[in-house]
This record gives sequence, structure tokens and C-alpha cells, in this order.
Amino acid sequence: MKRETIFELKSLYRDSFRITGLTFGRGEKSACIVGALRGNEVQQLYTCSQLVRALKRLEAEGCINSGKSILVVPSVNTYSMNIRKRFWPTDNTDINRMFPGYELGETTQRIAAGLFDAIKDYKNGVQFASFYIPGVFVPHVRIMKTGYENVDMAREFGLPYVVIRDPRPYDTTTLNYNWQVWEANAFSVYAGTTDTINRGDVTLAVNAVLNFLHKEGILKSSGCAHEGYITKIIAESDLVNVQARTAGIIDSFVPPGTNVMRGEVLAQILDPFEGSVRSQIISPTDGVVFFAQEDPLVYANASVYKIVHM
Repeated sequence: MKRETIFELKSLYRDSFRITGLTFGRGEKSACIVGALRGNEVQQLYTCSQLVRALKRLEAEGCINSGKSILVVPSVNTYSMNIRKRFWPTDNTDINRMFPGYELGETTQRIAAGLFDAIKDYKNGVQFASFYIPGVFVPHVRIMKTGYENVDMAREFGLPYVVIRDPRPYDTTTLNYNWQVWEANAFSVYAGTTDTINRGDVTLAVNAVLNFLHKEGILKSSGCAHEGYITKIIAESDLVNVQARTAGIIDSFVPPGTNVMRGEVLAQILDPFEGSVRSQIISPTDGVVFFAQEDPLVYANASVYKIVHM
């Protein structure tokens, strides 16, 4: 393993801002894995750390194919992570809305440009991503329809689901989108949670990346016993969105991955002062809970669950 600083930004009042990269193997730029782009992505950082442990072992055992190299970038926004703030501390901008970056622009534009310059030439790109709504997902791979997407390759992770989504205007400045524009095979892996650690989902995500690297001929062996699931391909637009009718404290009965039936009570909304039940959240369909809000407080008309219709 080779550890190096792939981007550095001088600071007037504190230590320099640095992005660290860990490289395994030698040769063509075969795969790059990026972890925490935001300061609260603890699960994503931890998942990268466990992937690094696995790759160190596989490299020592000679399991990286000759002429292949893998770059892992565990954390990008280290300043924000030090204070557990999701976005850039000084102006609250999101690095993952700044790609491909601009080296003469604002701070986060420069960071995005420096990172992207170091990783844009890798053949395959994997980002451990997080969702904008606090909550828990069934681990899955997500890809955007840019005209460059490769659904068959997404199956190689062996995760339960691959979600395909149409890009929105703001998606054109994300890492995943720009990787694809630069002709990389780009995938976002959602490893369950964001600011808490779920070791089961971490293991699943690490094994998924190792499976992918093995099937792409980068690793001789995936180093894991679990070869993955039979992947179901779904469109994001097909997910059934379940909303809360009233605001209050949510008492949820079903975690992600639960099979539910039409008419089943998924949660109840409690009055925050009196504790009485204001409303119930009812499943509108038979299916599997794909996403569940994690925040104990809920607003009226907020998305609380997403269900894969069966």
C-alpha cells in the first residue's frame, strides 16, 4: 500500500487541508473508491477503513492482478468531519455539488477540482454515498441514466437492489455524474446509514466492492465467502413514497428490509406534548421497506418510507 496526499490546500490560520489517497497494486488506473465527501458521513468513512483493511490483506497475499491499481480516498471533507458538520464549515457549501470543480474558484470548487483531477482517469469509480434525508436504506447500488451507465456491471456488486434514476439539473455537478461524463463506470453504493455505524451493512458494502473488483478482473480473489444476492433492478420513480399526514414524534414499527402488506400499520405519529396518537402511517402496497426515516421528529407531508412494490 502506498499512502500519499493527492490534494493540498494551504491555510492561513491552521494546518493545511489535505486529501489522502491509499493506492494498492501498480499499473493502469483500474478502480477508485471514494468515501466520505461530507462531514457527517461516518458510516462511509468506516466502510472505507474496512475496505482498506481487506485490500491490505489481499495485496499481501498477492491477490491484486498484475498491471492493476486501486485508489481508495477515505475522506474528502476532513475539516467538516472534525466538527461533525455535513457541509463546508465556513460557507455551508456541498463539495458534491461542485464537480468537476474550478481551480481558481471558491474553496469547495478548488477542492472538487483537485480531487477530480486525481481520480478522473480511473476506469471504474465507486462512491460510498449518503441520502439528503436522514434515514436508513437497504444497502444498494445507485446509478444515473446519463447515456454512459452500465446496468449489467452494477449487478456485479451482488447487492439486493440496483436503483436507476433520471438525473436532475443539480446532479450534473455531482461526482458520480462527472465520472460518467469522463467515461468512467461510476456507481454509488449506499451502505445503510450515514452518521451512525452499522457493522452488518458495512460488511455487506465491503464485500460488494470486493466482488465487483474480482469480477472486473482487478482482484484474483474477492477474499469473501458471500458472493452476493440475485440483484433486482428498479427505477427510483417506481419506489412508493409514503408520507406522514401530521407532524410529531414518529414511533416506527418496521425497519428497512421488512416485508409489509397493504393496509399494515408502519408507524404512528405521537403528539409531542401529550403522547396521544395523532395519526397512523399505513402501507399503501405490498412490498419491501426500502428506506425509513431515522429522525424521531417528523413534519407533515414529509417522506417517511419508500417501499419496493411487490
